Parts: sequence; structure tokens; C-alpha cells
Amino acid sequence: MNLKPNKKYTEEELVSHLLSGNATQFEIIYDYFSPSLFGVIKKIVKHDELAEDILQDGFMKIWNKSKFYEAQKSRLFTWMLNIMRNTAIDYLRSKHGKIEKKSLSFDSNLLIETPGLLIESNYENIGLKKIVSELKVDQLEIINLAFFEGYTQDEISKKLQIPLGTVKTKYRNALITLRKRLITTG
Repeated sequence: MNLKPNKKYTEEELVSHLLSGNATQFEIIYDYFSPSLFGVIKKIVKHDELAEDILQDGFMKIWNKSKFYEAQKSRLFTWMLNIMRNTAIDYLRSKHGKIEKKSLSFDSNLLIETPGLLIESNYENIGLKKIVSELKVDQLEIINLAFFEGYTQDEISKKLQIPLGTVKTKYRNALITLRKRLITTG
């Protein structure tokens, strides 16, 4: 492997590696981002071995979709994160995934590691925990199920035994409330 352990790559270099179509260059992308992406996947699926499998599947999708990446639309990490998150959620929604699915909890700290970079975002420090906690209990439950457990609105309706229209309304109202509070505190 040609990756230098503490080498800091620019966004442009990483995008160039991705778009090159060269497997050796793609290994740099893998080595650079896999620890962070693995952490996100593990937070969703809660099992190391399963997270490793999903990470591999996700990187295959990234490799196959690399020609569709557009730097002007999003940062590389964000684009890859969305692919990984969707891959993990798709797995949880699959027949096999539903068998293994466990309850996930909302963690007050998020830790993302990238070689040479450590970002710890304590929700309390930015006031997000307070803003989210101000939601009505039923709205908070729907937001947690949708964003942190990967449920669809239809699945939330069935799980909570409430009409789909009610779920959609509460979900929309919760997002509007969060957006307003974030704008006024930002």
C-alpha cells in the first residue's frame, strides 16, 4: 500500500484519486476514509462484522458510481457518507437485516475519525441536544426512528400504530421546528 500514514490529502487530490479509475488510487480513498465511514455504519447496524460487510459493499458502490460524483454538488466525504448510510439502511430494511436489527439509541456524542483528523462534536456544546429535546415527545420519537434507526414513514406508522398521515404531519412539523430553532440559534 502506498498510503503514507500521516499524509494529509487535499479534497482535490482525493477527488482526483476517485475519478482516476485506477484501483491503486482508489485504495488511497479506501484507506483514508474507511475508519470514519466504518464508524458511521457501525452506529447504524451495531455489529462489527456486519459493518465490515456493509463497508465493502458501500465501497463497491462508490467505485461503480465514481464517474457520477460531482464536486460542485457536495464534498467527497459527504457523497460517500450518503452512499454508506443508504447501504446500511437498505440492509436493515432487507429481510435479512430485519432479523438482525436491534434497537438503536440516540447518542449525545458523535465521533468521526479520519487519518490526521479527529472531530468530536458534542451536541450539548452546539445546543443541538437542547433544541431536539424541546420537540414534543411524539415528534422526537418519530425523528429518532427516521434518522437514527432508518425507519420509513410507513414503518413508523406501523410500529407506533398511528395513521401514516399523522406520521407525515408530525415528521414535517418536527423538521420545521428544528429548522426554525437552528436558524435562530445559529
